[in-house]
Formats: sequence, C-alpha cells, structure tokens
Amino acid sequence: MVELIEQQSGQRPEAILADNGYCSEQNLEHLESADQPERRIEGFIATGKQKHGEHRLPAKRGPLPQGATKVDRMKRKLQTKVGRAVYAARKCVVEPVFGQIKQARGFRQFLLRGKEKVQGEWALVCLTHNILRLYAAMQY
Repeated sequence: MVELIEQQSGQRPEAILADNGYCSEQNLEHLESADQPERRIEGFIATGKQKHGEHRLPAKRGPLPQGATKVDRMKRKLQTKVGRAVYAARKCVVEPVFGQIKQARGFRQFLLRGKEKVQGEWALVCLTHNILRLYAAMQY
C-alpha cells in the first residue's frame, strides 16, 4: 500500500492509518525502516477487530515486557491517548459512509462487470448517497 501511495502521489506518506488486515510483523517492520530513519512512517494499524461500542482499555503504565513483538508494541501504541485519538479519526472519516451504503442502501455487490462499468456504477451509488444525505440535511 505504501508503494502504491508513493506511485500515485509522488511522495512517501508521513503516517498511515489502517485496519487489522494490514497488521503483521513484516508490515510493521517495513514502516519502521530501521536501516533508513528518514524513510520511517508513523503507523497506526489496528491489531484486532473491535466490536461496535467496545472501548479499548488505556495502556498499562511501565515498559513493555522484553521480547514484545512489533504487533504488541502497536497494540500498546493504540492504547495511548494519542493513539486512540488518531485512530478514532479513521472511524469518522470514511468508515460510516461505507457502512451506510452497505447497510442502509443494501449495496453489497456490483451488478456490472469490467473496470469502466464498475466505476460508473460506483459513481452512481455515491451520487445517490450524497443526494439522499443532502435531502436529509434539508429536512432540519
């Protein structure tokens, strides 16, 4: 994903927010780039699924145990005040939109095939979603 971001934007990201599907020792090692500190990326990657309404406990005081893995370190990082605040922003930005499109609109799969047709179908779904959100906002 980092390489794709670099290709598309022409620059290396300073920080990354990602769900638990991207959490692995190898990916966390890649973000650290210990051999090249100037290429280090600040990562906030979920280490497991969190149920709706579940709150993570704050980080325990004191150092991590010796032999803690990179995943353990990330878990601890996300339990800090800063980690919780940064990762919480992810839930406010894009997650609700996909949830609303899937649940409220019932959109679970594309009906057309081919990249160009799927892009058109997705644009129509997004347009419909935005119009309905505007209509709902005008009702107040």
